[in-house]
Amino acid sequence: MLTINVEQVLLFHKKIISQTGGSTGIRDLSVIESALYKAFQTFDGKDLYEGELKKIVAIAYALISNHGFVDGNKRIGVSVMLLLLKLNGYHIEYSQEKLVKLGLKTAEGIYTEENIEQWIIKHQV
Repeated sequence: MLTINVEQVLLFHKKIISQTGGSTGIRDLSVIESALYKAFQTFDGKDLYEGELKKIVAIAYALISNHGFVDGNKRIGVSVMLLLLKLNGYHIEYSQEKLVKLGLKTAEGIYTEENIEQWIIKHQV
């Protein structure tokens, strides 16, 4: 699976904030690192998140839910999800309104990882 590292996420976040507004800054770097590494956890030699899609969902969910940045956690989580989907050959169609709803419902605890995965599948082309 193609993925991105912590430095790339920090740069991506900085660019998102500069273009869309808000506060820059990291609340907890270890939380951001944990979000990126979560998808690659194993137990007893087996991936906890099998397949690219589940890994992408795990990263997006953790970036949105864990609040590693001072501001823009929903935006970076959704943006990283879109980037990883594209890097790994997934094609989805969506409106800006649907992306905002996805980020908000995830941040509010309404959407789980399973809901995000189903959202992606529903919007796949």
